[in-house]
Amino acid sequence: IDTATGKEVWQTKIADLSQGETTPVAPFIVKRRVIVGASGGEFGIHGWVKGLDLRTGRIAWTAYNMGPDSEMLAWPGTVRSFYGKQKDLGVTTWPKDAWAHGGGPVWGWMSYDPRLDLVFYGVGNPGPYNPEQRPGDNKWTASVLARRPDDGALVWAYQFTPHDSWDYDATAEMILADLVLGGEERNVLVHFDKNGFAYTLDRATGEVLVAEPFVPVSWATRVDRASGRPVIDSTKLTGASRGNVKDICPSLEGGKTPAAPAAYSARTKLFYVPTNNLCMDYEAVSVTRIAGTPFIGANTPYHAGPGGHMGAFIAWDAARGRTVWAIEEPYPVWSGVLATAGNVVFYGTLDGWFKAVDATTGRPLWKFKVGSGVVGNPIAYTGPDGKQYVAVYAGIGGDWFLLAGDVRSDDPADVRPPADFMR
Repeated sequence: IDTATGKEVWQTKIADLSQGETTPVAPFIVKRRVIVGASGGEFGIHGWVKGLDLRTGRIAWTAYNMGPDSEMLAWPGTVRSFYGKQKDLGVTTWPKDAWAHGGGPVWGWMSYDPRLDLVFYGVGNPGPYNPEQRPGDNKWTASVLARRPDDGALVWAYQFTPHDSWDYDATAEMILADLVLGGEERNVLVHFDKNGFAYTLDRATGEVLVAEPFVPVSWATRVDRASGRPVIDSTKLTGASRGNVKDICPSLEGGKTPAAPAAYSARTKLFYVPTNNLCMDYEAVSVTRIAGTPFIGANTPYHAGPGGHMGAFIAWDAARGRTVWAIEEPYPVWSGVLATAGNVVFYGTLDGWFKAVDATTGRPLWKFKVGSGVVGNPIAYTGPDGKQYVAVYAGIGGDWFLLAGDVRSDDPADVRPPADFMR
């Protein structure tokens, strides 16, 4: 769209709705490319990203997130992954042709490193939710991929949750920072995954430098740095033959919802993270795929995690893998975060508060009742009077009562759910 006139400059069809593909991801512009991805992990799509010509809209390249190396644009001499160097892992880690309808959507955030000339993005869950229908690691779902923007070539990939059995999409933001680890400054990528672990990776190769839980985690005990793989608690594995598996933490909402980005302060060298403290019971069922229709296969009721609160706002040291301070919240924290040079951090809550806290200590500075749950991302701007202001979108969709159903407010849209809504 021409910003001066509002007229359409070009239009390109990129998704096939008959296969369940949609494109809610925000277009990401790098140099001469507009990079977009396909959503539809619950519809059995074959996930992809595309690079379009910025001026004409022509599709310059299409790269799939699973499948043969040729379709993933994983060319010999280009890939330099620290882990997973074998050929065609996007095929050999799946049964038969399951990779062709195995999900792997791209609906989250993208980042770009101009020095390395790499675009980083996260890939969502494999399908269906019943993992017994897709034995193997299911690469490269629940992963981060690094590609060259000009031609889409894959440079490295790392899988956070092999054989994802819990809907742990890896679509949350990839934050690029320069941190001191072991006395050496490293160019890193920091990611707070739905699986509950916070990862600090070398952003040139995908090597795991730090991986520690930032919320209560029960499905795995740790991440083995040598292999990059989580050490899984076998009692939390799911599948149709396993019945109802209890108390898996975090729930499929994730340790952090991918829609609520964390923030980094170059002043404190800390990351500020909105988190969920939710666990779930997981009952997988077998399903049959019909193109363009839901391909799910699980019932997943969830409940508050350890301590009884449903969320927290935390400051995280990504160099050491530890929480510096935490503010417990009664409900999940689904707003984004704003960290400022004035050493103040802002976030919102589902019970309608917009809060300011000290970035170093977490000490509350002030809070303002906005009247509805906050799921938007705070911003800062300079007004016409020369003063700095902060603003946030307030208002939450029709399913907010699922997690904040007992909130009492003056909001006329405050609708009560049934008393047994989480059972």
